Amino acid sequence: MGGLSVLRRLPVWVPPALLTLAVTLAGLDRAQLWRDELATWSAATRPVGDLLRLADTIDAATGPYYLLMHAWVAVAGDSTAALRLPAALAMTGAAALTAVLGERLSGRSAGLLAGLLFAVLPGTSRYGQEARPYALATALAVLATLLLVAALDPPPGTRPARRAARWAGYAVTVAALGLTHLVALTLLAAHGVVVLAAARRHGRRGVAAWLLALVPAVLLVGPLLLVARGQRARQLDWVDAARPEDLTGLAGGVAQSGVVGGVLVGLAALGAARLGRRALLPGAAVVLPVLLVFAAGLLVPLWVPRYLVFVVPFGCLLAGAALAGVPLLPALGVVALAGALGLPDQAALRRTHEWPRSASVDYAGAARVVAAEQRPGDAVVYSPRGSWLFLDLGLEYHLGDHRPRDVLVTADQARRADLWAAECARPAECLAGAGRVWLVVAGRHADPLTAVPGAKGAALRAGWTTDQVWPHPGLTTALLTPR
Repeated sequence: MGGLSVLRRLPVWVPPALLTLAVTLAGLDRAQLWRDELATWSAATRPVGDLLRLADTIDAATGPYYLLMHAWVAVAGDSTAALRLPAALAMTGAAALTAVLGERLSGRSAGLLAGLLFAVLPGTSRYGQEARPYALATALAVLATLLLVAALDPPPGTRPARRAARWAGYAVTVAALGLTHLVALTLLAAHGVVVLAAARRHGRRGVAAWLLALVPAVLLVGPLLLVARGQRARQLDWVDAARPEDLTGLAGGVAQSGVVGGVLVGLAALGAARLGRRALLPGAAVVLPVLLVFAAGLLVPLWVPRYLVFVVPFGCLLAGAALAGVPLLPALGVVALAGALGLPDQAALRRTHEWPRSASVDYAGAARVVAAEQRPGDAVVYSPRGSWLFLDLGLEYHLGDHRPRDVLVTADQARRADLWAAECARPAECLAGAGRVWLVVAGRHADPLTAVPGAKGAALRAGWTTDQVWPHPGLTTALLTPR
């Protein structure tokens, strides 16, 4: 019982924050960077001018995040841990804010349990250990909602200047949310519902203040949205149209565990029933973004479960309200059970190259082979070059300047203002005079030389033969020697 008394005495946000920080820092750099994180590294390590040119070509929606990471890398470096640390800190903030918001909406126990449940989700670890904007968007989504609640329901006697400051904080946070993750602005639909509901009780002054607070987001995010819309076909060409059955798998996708996702949905449903009308805010913050993104995904390629990670804290708020209906000790037991059910998934995401990191590719394994076996004058060829696997970026990250000469490159990624380099149009001419060639191909192949298509493959097969092959998860490395 002594532990329970400590929990009751601490500020409500402290236990969830500490637990989330511990969970996200555990094994932070154990899994190697995956393809999306390599894109972050490639962008963040470019000069600002090149980074702005990149955003004009592709990934404009992620451009502000890349600029933030550019500043971070300049201070902290580009190690795997350094690249992921901002996400771990953002998820820690999200857990703390979830607890504070839950306390304000449903009481201290509900806030504490919501924050702790959020902390133990495998999805919190996954996106808290990923150099992408989803963790930051999650923290900003909860912060924006907390500021909205504070602005709509200030303490009696609050001065007009303090009221204006609350709305100003909300305006800045919403603009930052949109710049971090455009899809997260679907949360504004839920905010609008809450504002209209408050207007029925307190008058329409809050509606006008809310609309005014959205102006900075419109001015800052609007141009970004227009640029990103023009890049949509290229940016999301790998995304399939949404299907009704995708909705059933969403909870498992954002929680990174089907079982834990099911537990979260069940608890959230119980919490919504227990809260009644008070479930409006967290319920709308879950349901409306999901439905809006799903509806859009029926028409354009947009339905990607990780784009909706920012709704998870609001599901935890509903679940926390359900757990608050029982004594604290059994409720903590349910949280612990949810954490235990997610342990296999927690372990898997920290392995070097395994689910749930999408498109598992062992870049580090290939780099180790090349580093151990290469000789001065060796060349390297990638196949395919222009895929989302980023085979060249993977080896560049792990080998740095000690990698073989990329013999077919005519313009690198920075020069092209792109995520992909340009290759020689006549491979046979560019390969002329090369000695040993390292061939890195996607997939596992007994003889990767036969898997290279087109003129590049014909030139390699005409002038080189396979000397040795090293298979890795997701790719194959081969050493070719001249015939």
